[in-house]
Amino acid sequence: MDEMAMIKRVCVFCGSSPGARPAYAAVAAALARCLVARGITIVYGGGNVGLMGVLADTARAAGGEVIGVIPHSLVAKEVAHTEVPDLRIVESMHERKALMAELADAFIAMPGGYGTFEEFCEILTWTQLGLQRKPCGILNVEGYYNHLLQMFDHAVAEQFVKPAHRKMFIADADPESLLDRLLAYQLPIVDKWLVREET
Repeated sequence: MDEMAMIKRVCVFCGSSPGARPAYAAVAAALARCLVARGITIVYGGGNVGLMGVLADTARAAGGEVIGVIPHSLVAKEVAHTEVPDLRIVESMHERKALMAELADAFIAMPGGYGTFEEFCEILTWTQLGLQRKPCGILNVEGYYNHLLQMFDHAVAEQFVKPAHRKMFIADADPESLLDRLLAYQLPIVDKWLVREET
């Protein structure tokens, strides 16, 4: 089975805010259409606001399948997208992330805030530790993630991240290009742990 056949669901982490630039929502919509055109189901955080709402609404309007995963606490705040037919309500944020990871075959981070950063970095850490081998990508809309990418490079330079682990995700500004690269990506196999010199 080739890599493309293996990716049936992509988890998209993105903001509950639309952000300061119209480009963020425009690219969220473009990503949704790209995924639907390829027959890929979207797994996302289940919200009806911000980029999450744009992603889900665009995918559904294009005839795509969407799975939302949201904790009870956010349902109570009325930010759940109740029009998503497959909306899975869980008890906690931890359960939300675990279920999203279980459901997805690949992961994409769009612009977002602390929650998006944390979700993507946790998945990246699981990849680094060998707990999962699913492709990870950053959709770097209008350079939103440039500084984070520089921070990752700095971590490599300071020897807190191995160069091979820096290559465990793909960053691209274009949804179609990012999807093409994720579908073809082969993750490197690298041991997380440093080999210590014998004393």
